Amino acid sequence: MTPRERFHACMNYQPVDRVPNHEVGVWAQTKQRWRAEGLPADDLHWDWFTGEARWDMDPREYLDVNTSMFPPFEVKVISREGETEIIRGANGVTTKALITGTIDGMRASMDEFISFPVETPADFSELKKRFRPSSPVRYPAYWEQFQLPGWGLRQHPLILGRNCSILGYYWRAREWMGTENTSYAWYDEPAMMHEMMEFITDFTIETTRPFLERGVKPDYVFINEDLSMKNGPLLSPETYRNFIQPELKRLIAWFKSQGVDWVIIDTDGNCELVIPNFLEAGVDGIWPLERASDMDPLLIRKKFGRDLRLWGCVDKRELAKDFAAIDAHLRTMQPLIAEGGFIPSVDHLVPPDVSLANFEHYMRRKHQLLRGEAF
Repeated sequence: MTPRERFHACMNYQPVDRVPNHEVGVWAQTKQRWRAEGLPADDLHWDWFTGEARWDMDPREYLDVNTSMFPPFEVKVISREGETEIIRGANGVTTKALITGTIDGMRASMDEFISFPVETPADFSELKKRFRPSSPVRYPAYWEQFQLPGWGLRQHPLILGRNCSILGYYWRAREWMGTENTSYAWYDEPAMMHEMMEFITDFTIETTRPFLERGVKPDYVFINEDLSMKNGPLLSPETYRNFIQPELKRLIAWFKSQGVDWVIIDTDGNCELVIPNFLEAGVDGIWPLERASDMDPLLIRKKFGRDLRLWGCVDKRELAKDFAAIDAHLRTMQPLIAEGGFIPSVDHLVPPDVSLANFEHYMRRKHQLLRGEAF
């Protein structure tokens, strides 16, 4: 089977030669550890969404659409003191960040958020000026001449937007206002929030229109929508239904009318309470099913059935243990492999407590899992 045939057969619960082999990536700190353990610095490409030949990952290609701010905010270091710095990023968010342990620009801990670019409806009106859809800089130069002819001949999946390109509704609201302010705004500024959700749909449609109306038919689209913490979503199903769900449904209808086969929601944490909202809006699958948040794929499949495809599910914490623990963990996924509609991968970036030897053992066993072999 070609990688594209394999992908669609798996999504459609049809027989496959093996389940697709997808992975996400690693922390920069993990790269440092693996190099110290003997991995040559130039042995990998490190773009695991596209694939990695060393571990026979299935190839994937991405339509490069840039949905960020133009112009971005000026990046500015406001102050440095000891091991921390206060910095305003290109997205207008000001944070206090730990300098110690930073490798290749990746920090070893989460930043402390201080301020955000939207505090009032007037701020949002100004911010919208940075999101002009269909601006030429949002697309690769000469993509119609260089890339379009080959897309119709491909034998691998083509995805609309790289990871964190097609951003969801809660994601953008949180990035523009912060978690706490967003939580209040559903109640204190409902008119602005409805306007914001509608704007996100319109912007995403118009930004993806040049690709889709030229006849490009992506195999799927990821909508990045981190809206949950460990114990549940950061907004109620009712709030989601009132503000986000109608716009998500409109966006998915647009994608599918233009030939996009599958719509996948990327959301960390425990999103179980809003999965019915996802399904009602037309979502086909979720990823990465974070195990530290009790997202058990067997229970999710039992509760929501085959309409919801499942990706991810491999507990990164188990990979830091011994080979026997890794084997036992992967065996729990054998029923889902046999049923279909399931693509296992680590449930986020591989952290630096996972040794190179453990990861390579995981990949050997995973190949057996994907082929349906016992071990």
